[in-house]
Amino acid sequence: MKMYVKFDFNTLCMKVLEEKLKDQGLKYRLLNFGEVELYGTLTQEQSKVFRENLEDYGIEIIESQKTALVQKIKDAIAEFVGSNEAVPVKASIYIAEKLNHSYGYLSNVFSDTTNISIENFIIIQKIEYAKELIIGKRYNLTEIAQLLNYSSVAHLSTQFKNLTGITPSHFQKIIAMRRKTQRHDSYYSKAI
Repeated sequence: MKMYVKFDFNTLCMKVLEEKLKDQGLKYRLLNFGEVELYGTLTQEQSKVFRENLEDYGIEIIESQKTALVQKIKDAIAEFVGSNEAVPVKASIYIAEKLNHSYGYLSNVFSDTTNISIENFIIIQKIEYAKELIIGKRYNLTEIAQLLNYSSVAHLSTQFKNLTGITPSHFQKIIAMRRKTQRHDSYYSKAI
């Protein structure tokens, strides 16, 4: 039996973070996503253990303010792209309002730190989310294009092909063939 699972990474990360803070007996307050205010200071050993515990889950402590801001931008983009409904504003307005900075400033910090523009990062995130939606089989390409704020399926297809080398419809066919092969293999393994 195969099961498809959707993850809410923000909730998952917050639960892990709270669990690890409590495990170490630290007094804290969660501010925003990715921001924790500790009451008191950590010893060097406590800090090392805490950092290692978080790294086991792919969570890292960010040292610089620029790196923290870039992570907030990435989180805002993930929220914008993965909202499961068409957002009525442009990504630039959404991100600027969410982070309470001018888009120009955020764009400069992001590209200086990551060597990629916010616009290109958004495209990458949209295409990755489009792949998830295609694999999930809940939406057709027209619905996916609308959810991701594309003007048309052709626009989605162009960006999808530019990034992956194949069209979304070809990607759908590949996924369908893999599922068919897996069902076929599963059938024969049970028969033997």
